[in-house]
Amino acid sequence: MSKPTSSDVVWHHATVTRERRQQMNGHRGAILWFTGLSGAGKSTLAHAVEEALHQQGCRTIVLDGDNVRHGLCGDLGFSSQDRTENIRRVGEVAKLFVEAGVIVLTAFISPFRDDRAKVRGIAQHGDFIEIYCQSSLEVCEQRDVKGLYKKARDGQIKDFTGISSPYEEPLKPELVVATGEQSLDECVAQVLSLLAQRNIAKQEG
Repeated sequence: MSKPTSSDVVWHHATVTRERRQQMNGHRGAILWFTGLSGAGKSTLAHAVEEALHQQGCRTIVLDGDNVRHGLCGDLGFSSQDRTENIRRVGEVAKLFVEAGVIVLTAFISPFRDDRAKVRGIAQHGDFIEIYCQSSLEVCEQRDVKGLYKKARDGQIKDFTGISSPYEEPLKPELVVATGEQSLDECVAQVLSLLAQRNIAKQEG
């Protein structure tokens, strides 16, 4: 669904560079891409990691699936084509935030490998950190606070990931977090450790 760029559009290079912004922030910009089934704990983990980073003085933003569909992607449904366009838009927004030196945490099911690969492709090398929130379908259904799985199994929701639409697990994510088994604190610690290893943000304590 992406449209070709007009021949009359020219990229403007700002005098305030990403490097200068990162120097002021005291950390690198990056995209932390949390992916997994509905109910796997993506949003919960993303916001908990953001809280920890914020307390360390990092500049952060969470792009949450439901929130983005209230505005930026409010015109999209849940067909394969619309899911692809949803992720494309989010990837472009995330890239802009990285240019501002911000650590962007995205919480989207993003079920298709190709869509996630395209976002990785538009980011600079090392900027895209794919974090697979691994949880069984059974656990996700047990956590079904929104009642979405029940509606999907009753045929009330079409194209629901894990029921009537596939989820393609990451093949080589930067991190696999067992959100279906481990505590939130344990999961947060794993993410922070990875960021420290990659010199994105220092780990305190």
